[in-house]
Amino acid sequence: MQERSKLERLITRQEEFESAIADAEVLLEFAEEDSPSLDELRVLIAKLEASLSQAETEAMLSGENDARNAICTIHPGAGGTESQDWAEMLLRMYLKWAERRGFKTEILDYQPGEEAGIKSVTFTVEGEYAYGLLSAEAGVHRLVRISPFDQAARRHTSFASLFVYPEVDENIEVAILDKDLRVDTYRATGAGGQHINTTDSAVRITHIPTNIVVQCQNQRSQHQNREVAMQVLRSRLYELELAKRKAETDALEANKADISFGSQIRNYVLAPYRLVKDARTKIERGDVDAVLAGDIDDFIKGYLLTRRAA
Repeated sequence: MQERSKLERLITRQEEFESAIADAEVLLEFAEEDSPSLDELRVLIAKLEASLSQAETEAMLSGENDARNAICTIHPGAGGTESQDWAEMLLRMYLKWAERRGFKTEILDYQPGEEAGIKSVTFTVEGEYAYGLLSAEAGVHRLVRISPFDQAARRHTSFASLFVYPEVDENIEVAILDKDLRVDTYRATGAGGQHINTTDSAVRITHIPTNIVVQCQNQRSQHQNREVAMQVLRSRLYELELAKRKAETDALEANKADISFGSQIRNYVLAPYRLVKDARTKIERGDVDAVLAGDIDDFIKGYLLTRRAA
C-alpha cells in the first residue's frame, strides 16, 4: 500500500505538470493583449518552478532508506549556554522546515539547558523522503553572533550538531536481546501536565554491547515511553549496521567525534555581517532570517547535486 501510494503521487504530480504547462501556453497567447493574463502567467510559472525543483530533489533520493521517516538528534557543542541556545535555534529551524513541507514532527526527548536552550533533543520527522532530505543536513553547524548572554556584547562562536537516522518500520528485523539492555526509569522534567512530575515515567535504555543510549519522557506512561525508546533503539542499531557496510557514513561518524571549529558543514554569521554559507557546496544566502525560519531547500538540493556528481 505504501508503494502504491508513492506511485499514485508520482502519477498525480506528472498530470499536474502537464496541466500547468497547458494552462501556461494558453495564458501566453492571451498575455500579448491582456496584462492580467501576463501577471497570472508569472504566478503560474513561479509555482511550477517550485514544484519542479522539489521533484528534481526527490529524484536524486534513491537510497535504500531515503524514503523513510527520520529520527533526528541535536547536541550543542562546547560553550555552555551559547551553544545550548544555538541548538534550540537549530531545532526551531528544522521544525519550521518540516512544517513548510507538510511533514509531521514529534519531540521524543527534550533536555532543557540550565539557563537557556537545550542540552539535547530527539525528534521524529514523518513524511516521504524525510530521511533522504535531512541526511543532507547531518553534521556540525556553526553560529557567529553578538551574544545575547554577554553583557559586554562581544561576538561569540557556537557549535551544534545534527545526527539523522532512518526510522525502522516493523517489517525490518533488528535482534535485540534483553540481556544486552539496561533500563533506567526517572522522573520526567519540563512541561507536560500533572502526571509528568509525579511518577517515574521517563525511560532511558542503554544497549550495553554498543553503548547506545536512548531515552523518552514525553509519553503519558512508562510503558509508552519504553515502546518509543525501543523504536528509536532499533533505528539506531539498524543505522549502525548500515554504517559498517557503507563508506559514505564515515564523514558522519567523524563529525560525531568533534563538534567544534573546522568540522562544520555550514556557517551562520549574524555579525559583523549577515551570511549563511555551506562549507561543502559553497552556496551562500544573505537572508539569514529566512534560512533560520526553515528555508533551507536550496542547501539540501545543492548538497545532493554535489554528492551525485561525486
